[in-house]
Amino acid sequence: MGRVAVVGSANIDHVVRVPHLPRPGETVLGSGYAQHMGGKGANQAVAAARLGAAVHFVGAVGTDSAGDLTVQSLEAEGVDCTAVARSADAASGVAVITVDDQGENQIAVAPGANLLIDSGEVAASIAAIHPALVLAVLEIPMAIVLSAAQAARDSGAAVLLNAAPAQPLPDALLATGPLISVNADELRMVGPSATALLERGALGVVVTRGPAGASVVTPDGEISLPGERVDTVVDATGAGDTFSGALAALLADGLELAQAARMANAAAGLSVRRAGARGGMPTRPEVEDYLKRSPSV
Repeated sequence: MGRVAVVGSANIDHVVRVPHLPRPGETVLGSGYAQHMGGKGANQAVAAARLGAAVHFVGAVGTDSAGDLTVQSLEAEGVDCTAVARSADAASGVAVITVDDQGENQIAVAPGANLLIDSGEVAASIAAIHPALVLAVLEIPMAIVLSAAQAARDSGAAVLLNAAPAQPLPDALLATGPLISVNADELRMVGPSATALLERGALGVVVTRGPAGASVVTPDGEISLPGERVDTVVDATGAGDTFSGALAALLADGLELAQAARMANAAAGLSVRRAGARGGMPTRPEVEDYLKRSPSV
């Protein structure tokens, strides 16, 4: 597999199971609590590693015990954390998540040390890693994302941007020619459309729609991917991260975009069967076995 550098956030998730997601101003009594490792960047690094990529995580955590736990959990997945900075000026990032009986979720994040990632250190790390692909997420400052994309371009690496949480993308970022992964609900804020993103410089846009599948949009046209149907949905948290991390690993391995997106879609479908953002992330053999039994490629 290819080498992937993931530039992004690392958090610890505090998850409460509830019968239904709270409405504004409503208190809902939960039925259980669990702590999981999270953060879109760290989650996607794990997803890519489970698909077999050689993954380097570039980010920042505190010098607190949460930071220790974050690094240990990534290293246990085979992720290289040499480029993870430890900051004494902020706590490690945390997220508070509610998950309902249908597996849907709401998430609030306190970024902490994720906001203190240094752009110069990111660029230097990417130059040293020599990745085939750099994957970046938007839970860190846009200046850091831009630095990562420009460093990737300068080193000859492909750029995959998971445009979440949604926000408008600056022209300088799109000028690096990224591939963009974004869910359908957030596309309007990012785009406002896949076509608009292509016109501004994106090489391709993968629009995910959860159980309804995904679309791959390039200058050559649009390919629709069917949703993957699993018997039991336990927790949809991390399905989007699974998709982007798997897509990064498969592209770095040399797969064409449409084939990589189909396999990443299957990986995301499998991920909802277990609790936690990372709990259900499948391995490459699990995805390949699933596709043999229920082929979508």
